[in-house]
Formats: sequence, C-alpha cells, structure tokens
Amino acid sequence: MTVTAPQVRLRYGDKVLDSGSGGIHQHLNPYTGELQAEIPLAGAAEVDEAVELAAAQAESWRRWAPERRRDVLMRFAALLDEHRDEFAALQALDGGTPTHFGHRIIDNSVNWTRYYAGWCDKLSGELISTLDTRGYFSYTAPEPYGVIGAIVTWNGPVVSLGMKVIPALAAGNCVVTKPSEFTPFAPDLYGRLLREAGVPAGVCSILAGGPEAGTALVRNPKVEKVSFTGGPAAAKQIAKVCAEQLKPAVLELGGKTGSIVFPDAGALREVAERAVRDSIGVLAGQGCVVPTRLIVHADIYDEMVELVTVTAASYKVGDPFDPEVKVGPLINAAAVERVCGMLDRARRDNAGRIVLGGGRPGGDLAGKNFVEPTVIVDADPDHEIAQTEIFGPVLLVFPFTTEQEAVDLANSTPYGLGANIQSANLTRVHRLAERLKAGGVYVNGARQNLPHTPFGGLGISGYGKEGGRAGIDEFLRYKTVSIIEPQ
Repeated sequence: MTVTAPQVRLRYGDKVLDSGSGGIHQHLNPYTGELQAEIPLAGAAEVDEAVELAAAQAESWRRWAPERRRDVLMRFAALLDEHRDEFAALQALDGGTPTHFGHRIIDNSVNWTRYYAGWCDKLSGELISTLDTRGYFSYTAPEPYGVIGAIVTWNGPVVSLGMKVIPALAAGNCVVTKPSEFTPFAPDLYGRLLREAGVPAGVCSILAGGPEAGTALVRNPKVEKVSFTGGPAAAKQIAKVCAEQLKPAVLELGGKTGSIVFPDAGALREVAERAVRDSIGVLAGQGCVVPTRLIVHADIYDEMVELVTVTAASYKVGDPFDPEVKVGPLINAAAVERVCGMLDRARRDNAGRIVLGGGRPGGDLAGKNFVEPTVIVDADPDHEIAQTEIFGPVLLVFPFTTEQEAVDLANSTPYGLGANIQSANLTRVHRLAERLKAGGVYVNGARQNLPHTPFGGLGISGYGKEGGRAGIDEFLRYKTVSIIEPQ
C-alpha cells in the first residue's frame, strides 16, 4: 500500500512556517528506508516565541468557564475519532506502527481526552475547617501553573500527547509541546485538530524539533513545569536544568517490566499469547511498560517456553499497512544496530539461550529496519540483556520456584515502572503486589495506561503521575487561604 507523507509545517499562534531555525530533518520511511519528507524543525527562536504567546494567553485561558473548556475538548475527542483512519496511516509513516495498532492508539487517546474533559468543571479545593478553635476559616483553591512545557518521544506520540497536553489544558494551562522529529506527521494533525476544535491560537503549540528545541523549552523561565516522556539519560539533563530553576517536572521514563506467571494463571495458551502480544506485538517491543521479562514457575516453565516460542514465530513481520502484520519496523537503522548489538553481546557472553530469532530477518526484509521476534530463555539476570531496556521485539523467559525468588527477579533491575502478576489466587496477588517495586502492578492482563488510573514509575523509571485525579493534579497548584476575624 502506498500512502504519501503530508507536508509538515511549524504552527504556533497564527503562524504557519515552512522552515525554522532548527534546520531540516530528512525523514526516512521506517519501512522502506526511503526519504519521504523534509521536516522543518523549530529551534530556540520558535520555541521561545511560542512560549511568549502561551504566556500572553495564560490568564485568558484560565479564566474560561470550565464548561467551555470541557466542550472544546469534547469536540476535539470527536475530531480524533473522525480522523482515526488518517491517524493510523500517519503513525505507520511516522514510526512504522502497524495500522491495526494505530487504531487502538486513537481509541486510547479519545478515551483520555473525554476523561479529562470531564474533569474541567469538577476541580475544586477543600474546606479545611469551619470550627477551628483559633477562629480560622481556611480553604484551598486549585490554580493552573500557567505555561507547561511538554516533550514527547517517538514511540506512540499520540498516546503521550493525550496523557500530557489534554490534562494540562483541562486544568487551565497553556502548553508548548515538542514531539520528536522522528515522528512529526501524527502530532502535526493533532495540533491542527486542536485549533479546529476551538482551542485559541497560542494556547497549545506543537513544534517538531531536535535537542536544541527541547533544551530551549526546558530552560525558558516562563515555562513553569515540564512533563517529559523519554529515556533516563535525557531525563537527567532535563532534571538538572529544572533543578537550577527550582522548576518541577514529571518524568515518565523507561521500564523493564517483569511478568510473574504461576501455575494457577488459567489457560496457559492465553497467558502465552498475551505475553507475546504485549511485549513483541506492541510497537515491536518499543514501549516503556511492555512486559519483556516473563518469570515463570518451574512447574510450567517448559510448557510456557514452547507456547511463547510458537506464538512469537507465528507473528507476521513486515509492511505496517498490511492488516496481517503484527510486528512492524523499528524506528530507524540506529535502533536496529543497538538491539542487534545487545543480542550479539548476549551470545558472546553466553547470557542466555536464543530459541527464536536473534537478529535481522532475511528475504524481502533484509537490510531494512527490522529485528526478528526473539525469545531468550534461561537468561543471566545480571547481564545487560536482562538489566537494560532493549526497546525491540525481544522476550526473556526466566524460571522460578518460590515466591521470594520471583519477587527478587522482578525487582532485580533499576527500573520501576510496571510489574505483572498472572494468578487466580488473589491472596497471593495482594501479597506480591505490596512487595513489587513498581509504580503499577497489573494482574491477569489488566491494562496499564487507562485514563482513570495513575501511571508512573520509580527508580530510573522516573517520577510523577499521568492518569486519574493524580494526573490532573500534576498541572495544578493548591493555594491555601486562611481567614481570621480582625480583633
């Protein structure tokens, strides 16, 4: 299937620019490797101007009636839904996301938008006390920060936009967002639809850019809080700049999720299919909370290894526009080199037994941005392959015999974004959930990033929450007002 890449422009305020001070990004189709667009990049000049426009609009936007903001965001949700086929195609062009999964991403973003639209007219403070013996009458009032700087990475940018931009707007903030230059098409449409829905010029700008634009956004003193999704290395630089200005941040970073499977997990075939789908089948493993470490009880270990291997081998790899394809390309050639380098080092160090895949596919996909669906068993839990986020279609399987051993394996990495448990014994589930070091524990296939549930990590997986009341509270400051009758 041939789909032409749209022309991306820099849009902020009422400006529509064909070039920016950040230069041009030569965007290669992640599937074909061919040049498909020249993307104008924002630099510091455009970012700073967008921030100025946002700051100028901040007081007006926060004064909008909450119902009015709610209605605009609900119109935007409807526009997302209307353009779902276009978004699915753009995500395939952006990062090679198979179109069937691209539709799921739009479902997710629509749900997040409607959820936070519903919060607009429900934000309230707290009455502290009317019977304070000291004569005080006190209450709290939620207030927006003003201007939020949001930086989203290339894997599923439409998801991240829904998790950051929408709650920030619902809380009454203006937002300047920098999506990755690697995935500019879907975010560009997202920004255009926000304006079409009725978000005023300057209230939300979405500017594709590279590191220069991100640095300018974080450093700008009129940006009062930063929300970032990406890797720990970039997050450390952002946190350093924020610390210099005493500026708060939300950092949603990587993960190395362990999924513990007990013999009473139910139909093992279904458990295996879910394990492969959620690790190898979701964005070709390029996801932060995907359960890439399967920790299986010894009594069912051999059977589970066979089931996940057969399931992963059945996954079709190829053109993201092919409806039967479950594993698309990695984002670029550098990602393929990085993942294959990790697999090569695992072989060299005898860090595990590769029972499926382990390299680049041949045939029509040879030389393209693909890594075979890969299953590694009996991996060394201390090796790089088990300690570092791979961000590719690789599933590791470990055996365990006792609960303590399972918990130790799950907690053995410096990450702490998610953990999974597969068991029908709810007493065991509650016992283990308390002991797992993770921002979220997901049981028997429960989804991770539902809009009404807080999502975020600990350790090098970052801090702060997206989702639920906690997710909108990240974009609010609570002011205390205390009154005492004059003597």
